[in-house]
Amino acid sequence: MLKKRRTFRRAKVCKFCLDKIIQLDFKDVKRLRGFVSDRGKIIPRRISGNCAYHQRALTVAIKRARSIALLAFAAETS
Repeated sequence: MLKKRRTFRRAKVCKFCLDKIIQLDFKDVKRLRGFVSDRGKIIPRRISGNCAYHQRALTVAIKRARSIALLAFAAETS
């Protein structure tokens, strides 16, 4: 009979709730860049650990930053 191993997985916590950030700013490119993959995709909530409220606000902020060319739409290929 095989024994099942228990793995401890730390609960993910929303970084914006920890810092008590209510309003996300699309001009804060340094913060937004951490939630975009190297391919240019927005990192999903289950991976980033954001709450639903901040994930929706983050998506809007990233899309606004892309539309005024603060963030790239896709990966830069050189």
